[in-house]
Amino acid sequence: MFTKAFAAAALERAVKTFAQTLAALLVADGAGLLETAWVADLSVAGMAAVVSVLTSVASNSVGSDGPSLTTEHVEP
Repeated sequence: MFTKAFAAAALERAVKTFAQTLAALLVADGAGLLETAWVADLSVAGMAAVVSVLTSVASNSVGSDGPSLTTEHVEP
């Protein structure tokens, strides 16, 4: 589970989750860049990234040898 390929795939998923969550919060808030509650938004996006990593670790034992619940394989 703790191979370089697994870590890279899990990190990629966490970064994507962070970016998607932050983008969704910024759009949903409707405020400008200077009026946005950056600390709160970054905190929520960070928590989403942590949950993504935990999900990847938990999913490794269910699916194939990778951070997904599908039969997707992580190439070394």
